[in-house]
Amino acid sequence: MKISFSNLKEIKKTDILLFPLFKENNDYQALPSEVAEAIEGLLKKGLFDAELKKTFPLTVTGKPYPLILLTGLGEKEKLNNERLREAGGSAGAYCRERALKSITLEPSNIGDSEGQITPFFEGMLLSSYSFSVYKSEKKTYRPQFTLRGIKGRTKKSIEETAKLIESVFLSRDLINTPSNDLTPEKLAKKALRLGSKKTKVKVLDRAAIAREGMDALLAVSKGSKNPPKLIILQYRGGNTGPVVLIGKSITFDSGGISIKPSSGMEKMKYDMAGGAAVLGCIKAAEALDLPIHLIAILPAAENMPGGSATRPGDIVSTISGKTIEVINTDAEGRLTLADAIDYAKRFDPEYIIDIATLTGACSVALGNEAAAAMSNSEELMKKAVHASEKTGEKLWPMPLYEEYREYLKSDVADIRNTGTDRSGSLVTAAYFLKEFVQEIPWLHIDIASVAWTDRDRPYIPKGASGFGVRLLIALLREIYNL
Repeated sequence: MKISFSNLKEIKKTDILLFPLFKENNDYQALPSEVAEAIEGLLKKGLFDAELKKTFPLTVTGKPYPLILLTGLGEKEKLNNERLREAGGSAGAYCRERALKSITLEPSNIGDSEGQITPFFEGMLLSSYSFSVYKSEKKTYRPQFTLRGIKGRTKKSIEETAKLIESVFLSRDLINTPSNDLTPEKLAKKALRLGSKKTKVKVLDRAAIAREGMDALLAVSKGSKNPPKLIILQYRGGNTGPVVLIGKSITFDSGGISIKPSSGMEKMKYDMAGGAAVLGCIKAAEALDLPIHLIAILPAAENMPGGSATRPGDIVSTISGKTIEVINTDAEGRLTLADAIDYAKRFDPEYIIDIATLTGACSVALGNEAAAAMSNSEELMKKAVHASEKTGEKLWPMPLYEEYREYLKSDVADIRNTGTDRSGSLVTAAYFLKEFVQEIPWLHIDIASVAWTDRDRPYIPKGASGFGVRLLIALLREIYNL
């Protein structure tokens, strides 16, 4: 990702100049008078209304920029960070669709503070993502961005945002990769590439997982020829008490014996989106040099219906010794997370945060607009909601009433992995995890509704969203007042 800054009065040669503007009272000082008059004429005639997310290409002759993209910001009094991201995303998407390689942003109407320029630029970067690895013509789109009139704290904020978005792109790349090229073993190899002086990576194979007593994780992988991996990363940027991040990493989910319908099953490569978000978070923490101690745990497996697959009615045990009656093999993610949570306890964490594409019920409840959040800590939930508001990655808190324990009661084991029907399945899945967390402050984020999009959104192209990387970094900043 190439980003440069210019304080020159004259704009250097560029493929396109982005000029955000409001419905009225705009600042045109950075533009030649004839260009400013042309834009004002468009607004007065109603040819462009500067509504939020709308764009208008204006051809310019004899200038270092052959094209100006007018980008609507809407009404000035309604401006906020999310609207700025959406406006930036619409501009970035225009450039991506036309493969424009050099893009200059003139932010005079947005203002000169990091609080306004940064979210607009964030949206631009997020929308510039493309994934063409498997196409005959591999056209990787990574344009050169130039920002005018940026300095001081705003410049630093822009540079940090670029590092963060690179980590989001890592997450998106992993999720978009098909399952034949991202088995648990290959995911482990991707994680090993993040190893550095500050980040240590350890991978447990099937035999080591068995020695740890992680029978629940092993149970999920029994039907697949691809063996499971337990991936552990430790980032030591400071001496804080560790925060453990756990990411569900099912590299393909057929549902196992409780097989899913064929329609849409090809998307089940995204069932490791939680693990991808956690890896992106580790990469971002190091790139941003955060002074904290993070531990990431990715229980990676493939859930397939083979001859040795776990069956409904089987009983498996966990590290803690607690036994689980498997009612539905398509409720596999919580089995892997249960073992990962117990494994996390050996690090004496201050907090455990898990992020997972855990339930289809999340999409039923919230559509594709927000992730569900559940916690045993009111303080941690408040920080998560605040981080959500900052990033635009929406969270909706859900309850964990004690009555939900009855939904998971088993006649033959300590707990069932699902209830007897779909009632309350979003929260019972989280309550299942709560049984293994016990008293450690814990947050569960169900991203099944937001990890993937079937349509282009303002700053999220169709496919993997990379949801969670920005949210987790913002949450860590909240926790440690960074």
